[in-house]
This record gives sequence, structure tokens and C-alpha cells, in this order.
Amino acid sequence: MTIAKGRALVTGGAGFIGSHLCDRLLADGYNVLCVDNYYSSTKDNIAHLLENPHFEVLRHDVTFPLYVEVDEIYHLACPASPIHYQRDPVQTTKTAVHGSINMLGLAKRTGAKILTTSTSEVYGDPQVHPQTEDYWGNVNPIGSRACYDEGKRAAETLFFDYHRQHNLKIKVVRLFNTYGPRMHPNDGRVVSNFVVSALTGKPITIYGEGQQTRSFCYVDDLIDGLIAMMNSGDEVTGPINLGNPGEFTIAELAAEVILQTGVDPGIEYLPLPQDDPTRRQPDITRAKQTLGWEPTIELKAGLAKTIEYFRGVLAR
Repeated sequence: MTIAKGRALVTGGAGFIGSHLCDRLLADGYNVLCVDNYYSSTKDNIAHLLENPHFEVLRHDVTFPLYVEVDEIYHLACPASPIHYQRDPVQTTKTAVHGSINMLGLAKRTGAKILTTSTSEVYGDPQVHPQTEDYWGNVNPIGSRACYDEGKRAAETLFFDYHRQHNLKIKVVRLFNTYGPRMHPNDGRVVSNFVVSALTGKPITIYGEGQQTRSFCYVDDLIDGLIAMMNSGDEVTGPINLGNPGEFTIAELAAEVILQTGVDPGIEYLPLPQDDPTRRQPDITRAKQTLGWEPTIELKAGLAKTIEYFRGVLAR
């Protein structure tokens, strides 16, 4: 009989990243409690896990307290794409702030280690390139993206205040443009947008001239980073950037998607959205030195797997 390593809670566990994390934790021998309210996720992402006796699902909104017994908490719950987080911006801020308070309170009561996924959006439209963890950012606090940007910044504040005030074992990571299978087809993120547009023969939408840059991290690499962070010593609190430092323009991404799908549906150019960052690239020196982590999957290989996934989804 296999003895589980412990009980891990994953908030947002039915989401794109959360479902991959549940897979990995189960494979590593944990009992997993997946909590989600399905606001921006889908039960399809975890359907293959429902018969696993070490997997449990609870429909719950983290803006309300949760009373369970756990050893580790991966706090991922928050809509993370502009379409989803701008649909109800007040609720987005509540999820980031109240959700963090509730999960930190749970960690305080149970003595659990707690990791939260913050975001590269805390750097705003950066004036420092590449972005290091000690950069404080350039964020518009009253713009249409502020519910997410400032919500995540406030969540980081709460994590470090709970650490200082209550000696909680915290872990804060900042994610940079993760992509891969199980992304929502209509989440408004650039990789899913481009792939779905190409596969359905609709023009690829590029904002501005497509010279803004992003750094794309394949989901399997990211999960390795999350696990490495949780398993690091208690003195490692972060924040630590997790992302792929390979920097690509949006136009280069579009060209690669067209090449790999074999479909050229044309490109439609639209004005840049408010506060859209012009450059985004993580400095991952801290992750390399502290966690021994760096991504290994290049954009071409990751895109191939992502396109294969979306072909299957669109064929259903």
C-alpha cells in the first residue's frame, strides 16, 4: 500500500495550470483536494481524475472561508486572462484579496505551507528590462487592468505581512505567459487566440504593429517550477520569477502559428489596448540559483503540442 506524502489543496484546480498541477501532485504521491468555482475553468480539465481515490473536488468560491485540513496549499484561484478578469473587475479584486486572506487564514490555522501564483503583471508596462524581482513596477492603479494587476500586488503584500506577523511559511512566484493544453479556447490570451483563429480560418488579430514582446513558458516547465518552489527551504519566500526568458514579438508568434498550423487566415490589426505592456521578459537568475530551475521546452515544441490539443478540442 502506498502512503501518500500528505494532502495538498489546489485552489483554481480545474483551471488550465491548476489541472496540470493536480496531475503532477497525484503522480508524486499526494492526496489532492481541488477547489474551484468554475468561473473561468471547466470540469473537463479534471474529468480524467474523478475516479482517482486520492483526488477530491469541492465547488467553492475562495472569497468565502474554507474549513479543511491540509498540509500544503497551492493558491492559484483567480481569473487570469483579460476577458475573464475584466468581465467582473470588482469580483476579480475580491478574489485576489479576500481569497488570499482566506487561504492565508487556513494556512495559519493548519500550519500548512502556502504558495501563491502572482503574475508578471505586477511589473505593469516595465521601464526595466528584463524584469527582476526587485523591480517595483510601473502599474496604472485606476486602469481597466488594475483589478488584476493591483489585486495581485495586494495579494503579495498580504502574503509577506502574514509571514512577518504570523511566521507563516509562504512562497510567492510570478508567472510569465504560460501556455499549453487545456487553455480555454476563448480566454483572450495571445497563444490561444492565434491558434484558434488559424485553425478556424479567422484572421489573426494583432494589436498595434505586433512589435510588443512576450516570453512564453510551456505549462510542463512551469509545473516543475511550482513544485521546486514548494519543496524549497522555509527561508525561500520569493518572490521568484517563473517564465521562459526567450523573448518573441507578437508578430513572430503569429508567423510561427501560421507555419505550424499550415493555415494563413490573414492578419487584422487593431489599436493597442489600454496599459498593454510593450515588453515582457523574466530575469530568472533567482530561480536558477535558488531552485535549480529553468525551462527546457522551446516555443516551437510547446506550440506543436498546444496546436494538437486545440485541433482535438475544435473537432469535438
